[in-house]
Amino acid sequence: PVKSDGEINVLLVGSGDPRHILKTIVECPEKQNLHIWVVEKSMEVVARQLLLLYLTLIQQEKMGINEKTEVFLELFGNTEIRSQTAETLRQAASQLILSVTETTEDAMHPCLNTTILKFRERDELARVFKLWIQQPSPADSAPAMMPKAWDYRVRQHLGTRYDSRKGQFDWDLRMKLHEKGCGVISKQQYMQWRERGLAFEMREAVYQIPNPTLLSIRVFSQKKGEKVGVRGYWGDIVSSPYLSFGVESDDKSLLKTQNGQHLKTAQDISFANMQGLFQSLSSRWGCVTTSPSDTEAEKEPTLNLMLLIGVSVTFLPLDSLQKLPHKQKYCHYFNTIYFSANCVHQLGPMMRQIAAPDAVLVVELAKYILDLNKQQEAGFGEKVASLALEAGFEPCREDGTDGVHAVFVQQKK
Repeated sequence: PVKSDGEINVLLVGSGDPRHILKTIVECPEKQNLHIWVVEKSMEVVARQLLLLYLTLIQQEKMGINEKTEVFLELFGNTEIRSQTAETLRQAASQLILSVTETTEDAMHPCLNTTILKFRERDELARVFKLWIQQPSPADSAPAMMPKAWDYRVRQHLGTRYDSRKGQFDWDLRMKLHEKGCGVISKQQYMQWRERGLAFEMREAVYQIPNPTLLSIRVFSQKKGEKVGVRGYWGDIVSSPYLSFGVESDDKSLLKTQNGQHLKTAQDISFANMQGLFQSLSSRWGCVTTSPSDTEAEKEPTLNLMLLIGVSVTFLPLDSLQKLPHKQKYCHYFNTIYFSANCVHQLGPMMRQIAAPDAVLVVELAKYILDLNKQQEAGFGEKVASLALEAGFEPCREDGTDGVHAVFVQQKK
């Protein structure tokens, strides 16, 4: 919603990557101040969000838009990356350690604000960034870890169907993704991603360094009741990273078909969309860049990144959703609230406390959770509608739902 006083507060719950953040910044009218608040389920996801935002904000003189797009997509969707990308990752992680361990009350950059996180959460972030910086020694088995971690998940998921996995991958693509309107995802690219976890190969180069940003710790209960943390790859192995940036575009020429075949691939569209976003961020916002001569820079150490005028992104503690309603500051505060499909269970009546009077609620549906059948998908949609109703929201009438998101507005008194 466009606000007359020019201040918009958006709460994102479990968004997982910055696609909504970047799109919203680019589409937001310049006269409005945009403040995005992010709640995630784990600090490893927060670390990845910070990394991808950091890459987005690197000045054009230091990294051209083409190179930035390649590096961003590699880190975003590949289990293995190029050596140049690994070097960029190490540099970014060392800068991010400085930003999260800095004890000043003000963030080192308004789009990378971690000052509200608890101290132990910031320590956890610093630990994750340090893991990203470590270079595997020749004796280390880390290079073999990612393919093993990926294969372990695929075997676990397919069970007895593992030996006929190529047929299963083809079925998921043709009968599920293509049926859901994602015909632009090509068989060759999807099969490679399902087999190896490589979604974006944009040049003839060697992709063999594990992408440590995709590794995380998951706690499992053993038979004796003991809990054990296992580091591995626990992300998506079915739907594909193409869904975030590669299946729709404002540029309709990217979606053209000839003889029923798409002329561009999901990788091409992802590349064009990210390029467009980066271009808009650097030109449309007339970004000022931080420099040592700035008066603010004299007060505090600052990251040498683009400053987007009127935009800030703040990361909230992991447990903050239950606590926000009890804080005076957030009373009827958020103009837009977004819930991802895997955080819908947290949607409850406490939303009434933090939603602004004309707030809009956006909830991700289960369209791209491919292991669900049509009845389960419909059941999920009904569950979302009933939870939204309990929280004081009703379906937005003029919104023709696309099956990907449900949009709700506050109930009229």
